[in-house]
Amino acid sequence: MKDLANQDEDTPASNCRPSLKAIDDALYVIGGKWKLKIIVMLFDGSKRFNDLQKSIPGISARILSNELKALELNCFVSRTVHDGAPLAVEYSLTSYSRSLRTVVHALDEWGTQHREMIRFNP
Repeated sequence: MKDLANQDEDTPASNCRPSLKAIDDALYVIGGKWKLKIIVMLFDGSKRFNDLQKSIPGISARILSNELKALELNCFVSRTVHDGAPLAVEYSLTSYSRSLRTVVHALDEWGTQHREMIRFNP
């Protein structure tokens, strides 16, 4: 990605378009209220559906199901069905989703910094 922060004001806007498209694509896949939270919870290891739902405050079963399907379609999450009674379904991150670790870490650091800035500069 081009360094958007260090471009001078005379740079044509067309130079920013590829970066905007890439950011748009990324936000389409991991944006929203829940997807990154689900991914973060799965960084700790595989989890069953109910365990995931309990670990993410406020998420409904319907929303979690929809978000997991979207994450699976985009190759971030794999779903494993274990035979037996009762039937157990487990979700885990794919190797591809681990590429988000640096993004999540950067968001965590920035979010902490921003919260502190807001707290001390009302």
